Amino acid sequence: MHTKQYPFYLQATIVLFGLILVVYLMSSLADILVPLAFAAFIAVLLNRLCNRLIRAKLPKVAAIIVSMLIATIVVAGIFYFLSSQIASFGDTIPTLKAKFSHIVTDLQNLINTKFGVDVNRQGKFIKDTVNNSKGLVGQTINTVLGTLSIVFLIPVYVFLMLLYKTLILNFLFEVFSEENSLQVAEILQETKSAIQSYIVGLLTETLIVAILNSTALLILGVPYAILIGVIGALLNMLPYIGGLIAIALPVLMATVTHDGYSTQLGVIAAYMFIQFIDNNILVPRIVSSKVQINALISIIAVLLGNALWGLSGMFLSIPFIAVLKIVFDRIEDLKPWGKLLGDTVPTRNIGHIWLRKRERAAEQG
Repeated sequence: MHTKQYPFYLQATIVLFGLILVVYLMSSLADILVPLAFAAFIAVLLNRLCNRLIRAKLPKVAAIIVSMLIATIVVAGIFYFLSSQIASFGDTIPTLKAKFSHIVTDLQNLINTKFGVDVNRQGKFIKDTVNNSKGLVGQTINTVLGTLSIVFLIPVYVFLMLLYKTLILNFLFEVFSEENSLQVAEILQETKSAIQSYIVGLLTETLIVAILNSTALLILGVPYAILIGVIGALLNMLPYIGGLIAIALPVLMATVTHDGYSTQLGVIAAYMFIQFIDNNILVPRIVSSKVQINALISIIAVLLGNALWGLSGMFLSIPFIAVLKIVFDRIEDLKPWGKLLGDTVPTRNIGHIWLRKRERAAEQG
């Protein structure tokens, strides 16, 4: 029978200090770890294509370059489409700006009439808000610049990870004892499958949502429906916050370009219906079925990821938790944690069973 060598409070303290140290290192080394994490996921995604090219008698370096070129072409095509739509959108900015100013003036007059707030006070409030947000704008610019530097680093990391894949895998096998080799192989195989399935499922969901968004906006007559629909689908990849911004964009465009409120109500209704389809059909069957994490842990992981690494952490949190679950499920002492992360809900309460056994033993005694 397994006996604990140390009291629980000592074990909990050691684990707590270990977690604090890990979180501190992850936060301090974010500039290094974030691009490495993205590169690792991309390398796993491209690994299958790279292996197929190698089996087709293409040299390893050439196979890696071709795989990365194909991925680059796909991403560049998406950005070219979005940039062309944004360029045409820029031609109508003066008209939209004039209409938006007219709407703001009417809104200010309405507030003055209904609530007695002077227009000058409203203007001063808006000016103060803008001044207070300059720091946030500067922080956002720094974040964008940091993201651009990451974008240039990621392809280098991806290439080197694919090139030294065998070296990395052999290290993982050799660092553990020989009797654990089978467990390590299973963990690596399941991790690769989970990441590939999750990313492919997420991209598939995004494509479907983009089509639904664009179709709904085209039917409602919202200008630049395809651009706004695609942006909304991309924002939908950002859990929770992205969905709110995705609805705000077409509502704002409809407000500026249409009179009345029927179009705005139509946009809200259409997006709510699309969100219902996404949350109840697309995500459970296409995305969540690949990564078996329960909703509570998903929300907590996204919030913790945001606190640790910002937007990058929100994107990386779910696949990271999925990898942890795979590892926990393969280690005997960590299996309870794996069950806690999973989406399988037990039908019986173990505590009640133990209490009943104790009561029966007391009655028999």
